[in-house]
Amino acid sequence: MKLLYGVQGTGNGHIARARIMAAALSQRSDIDVDFVFTGRAPDKYFDMDVFGQYQTLTGLSFITKRGRVDRWATLRQANVSQFIKDVRHFDASGYDLLVNDFEPVTAWAAKRQNIPSISISHQAAFAYDVPKSGDTLIDKVLMKNFAPTDIQLGVHWYHFNQPIIPPFVADKPASMPGKGHILVYLPFEDVADIQQMLEPISDQVFQCFHPNISEIKEAGHIQWNPTSKQHFQRALQHCSGVIANGGFELSSEALQLGKKLLIKPLHGQFEQLSNVLTLNKLDLCQTLFQLDTDIVEEWLEAPDIEAIAFPDNPDVLIDWLKKGDWKDTQTLCNELWQNVHYGDKTQERLLALAF
Repeated sequence: MKLLYGVQGTGNGHIARARIMAAALSQRSDIDVDFVFTGRAPDKYFDMDVFGQYQTLTGLSFITKRGRVDRWATLRQANVSQFIKDVRHFDASGYDLLVNDFEPVTAWAAKRQNIPSISISHQAAFAYDVPKSGDTLIDKVLMKNFAPTDIQLGVHWYHFNQPIIPPFVADKPASMPGKGHILVYLPFEDVADIQQMLEPISDQVFQCFHPNISEIKEAGHIQWNPTSKQHFQRALQHCSGVIANGGFELSSEALQLGKKLLIKPLHGQFEQLSNVLTLNKLDLCQTLFQLDTDIVEEWLEAPDIEAIAFPDNPDVLIDWLKKGDWKDTQTLCNELWQNVHYGDKTQERLLALAF
């Protein structure tokens, strides 16, 4: 079987999910896979060895400014002519199936060339009846047409009785995790604004990662780090809490490790607002709608959360893809959700909310 795998490269979450799939696929002699990434400059990708000879294209991405999606800047920078050219010139004819994680070039190329396609993404979950917040008509049209596929297989923290699978999270809790620093990952905020928020809290150590930081530097009790998968995962394992935007993958990793969450959703992106809504309903996060020192100080006193055990091996999903009965999502979902284990309080909340 020959797979084409399209990945939205704008955020690290899509790439993190694809890394787990790539590692598992590399162990299979019965499946060949080619990865395509769009939405980020080629020199801005990092820790990509697992993907082999991957391809990058321009694609489409979103422009943010100080924690908010800038719709006009997004429209201005969109290279529509290049996007159309890439779609028309992309040859998908040699592939048996496209697996797509919200990536538009391969999705539209597969559609034009009648190649079977499946979305396996968090965005695909919003095609179904799941908690949503702030979604507009534009959002609905965008979700439907940005990266269209034949089948939508969502990924979420709960199935909501829909064609949705749990996230795969490879990292397990450390046997002796530290309890010192707070991990901060707010890539859509300005470094100066984050520094200003954290500077008064001098009795707490913060390890901040940001794409605009090129080398490690100390600023008192705040350490600034460039993006690096290895260093980031170590900081996550040994932190006592996470301050982050409302992306899905980092929240999933923190939930698996039992790290308390303070989430600042990206304004103008309903996906992140909806993530916060779900986490709040399950009492699994606190919310930061603007950079506020007082809220951070209050959150630092909050207790830890219950960990959620998500599956770490996507072989069940890969076997399902290889089998080819892609309309039968129920069997796949049932098998994967058997491997998810919630804490007692979270289980009680799920029962009470009757999702």
